[in-house]
Amino acid sequence: MDDAAVIDIAVQAMLVAAKLSAPMLLVALCIGFIVSLFQSVTQIQEPTLSFVPKALGVAVVLVLSGSWMLAEMTEFTTGLFDRIPDLLAMG
Repeated sequence: MDDAAVIDIAVQAMLVAAKLSAPMLLVALCIGFIVSLFQSVTQIQEPTLSFVPKALGVAVVLVLSGSWMLAEMTEFTTGLFDRIPDLLAMG
């Protein structure tokens, strides 16, 4: 296994991680922005107010996109396992 193969695998792993975490992070970001806007308008400065809506939003995203996320992880892992003989032959 050469350096290019290791870098390729690392880049693919980071892209899959970014793709899988993006829906949850975007929902948490949007909900956090809306709650902070609501807090600034109403002058309610309770730091724990944003936790429950964010947790519910992330849970809904996990329920809705969980099968897609599992399919993506399975596809990446299967592709990586399929590459093992080629990676061992390089060395």
